[in-house]
Amino acid sequence: MNASRKALYPSIAIAVVFALVPLFTKRNDLINLLVLIFLYVTLAQSWNVIAGYTGQVSLGHAAFFGLGAIATRFLWVWGAPFLLAFLAGGMVAVIFALIIGHPALRLRGIYFAIGTLALAQILKITVGNVLPVVADLPAPYVAAYSLVPRYYLCLGLAVIIVAVVCLLSRAKVGLGMMAVREDEEAAGAAGVNTFRQKVMAFAISSFFAGLAGGAFAFYQVSYYHDLPFNPTWTFAALLITFVGGVGTIVGPVVGAFFYVIFQEVFVRTFPELHVFVFGVLFILVILLLPGGLVELAAKIRGLMTPKTSRQDSHAGFSN
Repeated sequence: MNASRKALYPSIAIAVVFALVPLFTKRNDLINLLVLIFLYVTLAQSWNVIAGYTGQVSLGHAAFFGLGAIATRFLWVWGAPFLLAFLAGGMVAVIFALIIGHPALRLRGIYFAIGTLALAQILKITVGNVLPVVADLPAPYVAAYSLVPRYYLCLGLAVIIVAVVCLLSRAKVGLGMMAVREDEEAAGAAGVNTFRQKVMAFAISSFFAGLAGGAFAFYQVSYYHDLPFNPTWTFAALLITFVGGVGTIVGPVVGAFFYVIFQEVFVRTFPELHVFVFGVLFILVILLLPGGLVELAAKIRGLMTPKTSRQDSHAGFSN
């Protein structure tokens, strides 16, 4: 309980600091950067639920992100209250996840990954063919556009999702998901309904991704309808989670900051080669730090801890 409180108080303080940012600066570039970070935090946490906690590597996560975006955008522009449209976007993603989840989750390993990627690509092509035009906001919406509401939406969503994932990891359902990740056969033999755990994780993950897509639809003034279905959203969530620390709560948050900030730096520094340089950097991080930046921070803390303190802590643990 004390450890939880020690982690809780700094988290609340950080969230409050970010909530105050728009009150102290009018720099749209800074606010825009933070909006993208919060959006990627939500998207990475959603992918982390299915892959990090349940061990099911989905390569079709962009499908849920895109469905949330398209449903939210249409309902909102057609006159529905934004909050209702936003939640509906998440539910549309869940419905699609439940429809494809029953056959897809019976696949394992690489077959599940390839199957989800194929479904996402089919959905992207279909949306691009059916809706080839640009999704523009109506003139009144553009006239009233402000980054500040988008900032608070993405910040609030990121904070809520991180808190929910934290609670989930400590709940019985979360422990069941992690049992499936560690050894599905052993979990089943111990009485865990492994298929139900995977379906629940898939539904929760898709709901979070759909909400991230809805936030993206609220944030963007115009874009092609098939843009949120682009596989880059899937691979961004994957990279962020692995670089930060897959299967951890803090990892996707740290990874999102790392991803967005370094991407901005590389685009400006290496305008022609930024994708190559960025990709090499991520490969090196994943190869040298399998546990991500969270593992690196733990190693640094271990080195900075006095030897006597480490011995005492080990002795206490042994007792």
